[in-house]
Amino acid sequence: MDQDLQPGQLLARGVSRHLRSHGFVSIEEFVPARGLRVDVMALGPKGELWVVECKSSRADFQTDSKWQGYLEWCDRYFWAVDIAFPTDLLPEGTGLIMADAYDAEIIRMGPEDKLATARRKKLIQKFAMDAARRLHRFRDPRLPALPDDA
Repeated sequence: MDQDLQPGQLLARGVSRHLRSHGFVSIEEFVPARGLRVDVMALGPKGELWVVECKSSRADFQTDSKWQGYLEWCDRYFWAVDIAFPTDLLPEGTGLIMADAYDAEIIRMGPEDKLATARRKKLIQKFAMDAARRLHRFRDPRLPALPDDA
């Protein structure tokens, strides 16, 4: 199964496993708004929302021009990279998670910038709807898609 996953997807899996140990649930490739797709959106036990962008190489990081647009969609922002990644490339003032396909460790906590209540409510509802749609498609692959299914 691992051979079917891209390097960034393997990092996302390890990140999601680690965040679960902290009481978070997560969705990979979550779309908070049109034109944006975050690698991991995590919802914490107190309603906190974290975005984690997984970078598997220097080139992967250097071609990412959208990451600053993700900051307004989370309470904390993190990069997830493997042990070989040159972390000096990563911007200061962001969180850092070291990960592999099986687990991860939070090295540096991202600074907290709390979302507005209305945006948090909208994102949590979208998170729940997206998770339910994915579960429905998993349980019943022949289920017709709804207009909002991505």
